[in-house]
Amino acid sequence: MTDQPFVSVIVPCYNEQATIHKLLEALRLQTYPLERMEVVISDGLSTDNTRAAIESFGSDHPEMTVRVVENRARSIPSGVNQAIRESRGGVFIRLDAHSMPIPEYVERCVAAHQNGRGDNVGGVWDIQPGANTWIADSISHAAAHPLGVGDAMYRLNAKPGAVDTVPFGSFRRELIERIGAFDETLLSNEDYEFNTRVRESGGVVWLDPSIRSVYFSRATLSKLAAQYWRYGYWKLKMLKRYPHTLRWRQALPPAFVFILASLIVLSLWFGIARLLLFMQVTAYFAALTMAGMLLAIRKKKGYLTWGLPLSIATMHICWGAGFLWSGIVSFFKNG
Repeated sequence: MTDQPFVSVIVPCYNEQATIHKLLEALRLQTYPLERMEVVISDGLSTDNTRAAIESFGSDHPEMTVRVVENRARSIPSGVNQAIRESRGGVFIRLDAHSMPIPEYVERCVAAHQNGRGDNVGGVWDIQPGANTWIADSISHAAAHPLGVGDAMYRLNAKPGAVDTVPFGSFRRELIERIGAFDETLLSNEDYEFNTRVRESGGVVWLDPSIRSVYFSRATLSKLAAQYWRYGYWKLKMLKRYPHTLRWRQALPPAFVFILASLIVLSLWFGIARLLLFMQVTAYFAALTMAGMLLAIRKKKGYLTWGLPLSIATMHICWGAGFLWSGIVSFFKNG
């Protein structure tokens, strides 16, 4: 059909040899015509076999246009922008090397734009474990649990409608020309900042639950900790520009960590602080353990009794600590 726009699928990538083939295969199976698509992978100078995996896939499937551009700045927003600059599409669909879109993903994104649903359109995640281990499975459940992500609707059961942000997102080239590209000074939270500019320019960020993708969560607690520390650290920097975008679920982890750290210090001298610290830690882990037990019973996976609390606590504490550390660094840097 002549009215089908040319689509550029944008994928920032670094050391993703374990998942990049799954993404490319999912894109090959799209219901949208392959001749009206290209995949532009912005590689941050991967040191594993990511490039070889992409080249092998391209050789096996010449019917699909897959190009690699170099992201020498090696950050996600710079990778997205580099891919956009070197792409041909009128519609961009941003995906992640950890994701696997359903076959109708591209078709439904394009249809939503043609129907005028929103300026940036995205869907929901079906979060799957990044490895075949009990802790990886626990992390995947934590990443979709209300205690872990609050009211982030793209990770929960959602209805179609206007939202604050969507994962990845799809948008027309005209949107970039109107509000600008992704902010390369933010090494995380760049998508939320972009969507804030969409909304403040009078545009609409639209969530369509029929647009679905599998997202592979981090496989270990150490990788989860690094991910959420980064989220918290860069969230504060984004909030300095848009303080009115702060949501309750984002304020709780730094408040919790600040109170926890304060009570730990004060408990060295004051008995009441030790009592309050004990009460806080006991109540917190009791709530998480209860959530873990309920999920373990429902999923018939006993390890979730302790795996879910460990994962959610890692998310909360690292997000909150990263947020607070960002404030401390900024304070001393600015004198």
